[in-house]
Amino acid sequence: MDHSQVPVLDALKAYHAQNLLPFTPPGHKQGRGADPRVRAVLGDPVFDADMLAVSGLDDRTSSQGVLKQAEELMADAVGAEHTFFSTCGSSLSVKAAMLAAAGPHEELLVSRDAHKSVVSGLILAGIRPVWVEPRWDPALHLAHPPAPEAFMSAFVEHPDARGVLITSPTPYGTCADMQAIATLCHERGVPLIVDEAWGAHLPFHPDLPTWAMDAGADVCVTSVHKMGSGLEQGSVFHLQGDLIDAKTLASRADLLDTTSPSVLIYAALDGWRRQMVEHGRELLDDALLRAHRVRAEVESIEGLHVNDREDFCAPGRAFDMDPLQVFIDLNGLKLSGYDAADWLRRHHRINLHTSDHRRINAQLTHADDDTTTALLLEGLRDLVAHADELPSAPDIRVPDPCELRLRQATLPRDAFFGDVEQVPTERAVGRICAEMLTPYPPGIPAVLPGEVLDGAVADYLRTGVDAGMLVPDAADTTMATIRVSTRDVGAD
Repeated sequence: MDHSQVPVLDALKAYHAQNLLPFTPPGHKQGRGADPRVRAVLGDPVFDADMLAVSGLDDRTSSQGVLKQAEELMADAVGAEHTFFSTCGSSLSVKAAMLAAAGPHEELLVSRDAHKSVVSGLILAGIRPVWVEPRWDPALHLAHPPAPEAFMSAFVEHPDARGVLITSPTPYGTCADMQAIATLCHERGVPLIVDEAWGAHLPFHPDLPTWAMDAGADVCVTSVHKMGSGLEQGSVFHLQGDLIDAKTLASRADLLDTTSPSVLIYAALDGWRRQMVEHGRELLDDALLRAHRVRAEVESIEGLHVNDREDFCAPGRAFDMDPLQVFIDLNGLKLSGYDAADWLRRHHRINLHTSDHRRINAQLTHADDDTTTALLLEGLRDLVAHADELPSAPDIRVPDPCELRLRQATLPRDAFFGDVEQVPTERAVGRICAEMLTPYPPGIPAVLPGEVLDGAVADYLRTGVDAGMLVPDAADTTMATIRVSTRDVGAD
């Protein structure tokens, strides 16, 4: 295929060349009706490119095939058999994959470190999750993807499970042994779905962790906006093999997708594919070298430690890791990641990504250069210099693994849509939770609908919020109260 082609971008250019007069949405009519104050901030090109996909471009139901061509080029670029674009983020893509693999009350093996979008899919579909435990590092209080042996045990206990869904890389950049897990699935004739939202760059450099399709996954979901050059909400999901039918997957996506897709997002996905095919190896060569230097520089700063393969990929932990996710342990400074991230934003105008009770994360991509990383290092050195002015890390009561594992008393769907009441958190202990409680970032629910809340997790959430943790999906974000089911814990 000719990867110099960019069907969406070319169609957008052709549309403007025709000087067509739209009597269609969007109502701003290429920005003519937009408030000049808005145009001054967003820029006229944004409005010029914001058009109805079916009038001038197309979507999956129209005849010009622009989107189809772009998706075929993307599939060829990464070696998939089919690729689908999503303008609703990987939250839609992963739900579509789940619905294509399992139906209501059917079982799906799911790694318990799944993103909240996976839990939303369980609620919508009525799928019965069989939770597979991550590998837990008790010293760092960190979860890594489950081992293949954990999925083997789950298959023995649940031989009718319709497939596996695993998150790899995790938001901490750690990866599963996907090839071994794919082999387990295919021996049983069921698909492996990989939520690879953090892995858009993986197909384009051999020194990065193995991409899901190369490892044998059947469906791979990727957020191009996370580690690629896509706009926010730009996602692609790829398919190979015959364990999930392409038409079935497309129909599930259409069930959830918007009928007003963003041409802006399509165009950015299209352009990113061309960029990576033509220049990806060179760009990622530079990014990996820069990440290596940054890691060494941070490690040389007294009080800071960069989590490396020895920390994350030791026996019993992750199978692999992405070096572009630079996690910095603050335990030597006795600071919380929340306070450190806030301080760097206030004093150095640096926005970090993940922060938790003891870590901060600088996510590097091909977009970084010596200037951006120099500013990061300057900010980190200044943070250390002023560490004694920041409060000591608060007592966030991170539970042990056995306390983190909550009993699933009902289907997530039944708890979420059933009769609920809002009660003080201390009275919610021992009750069936009826909402997702998700510390952000990274967006991994600590409690799911249908799980029986215990005291250790309740203390973790309350003390975490007091320390700066966000739990944005809770009905009460202060965690003073929690929504619980009115049904008895023993009823199922």
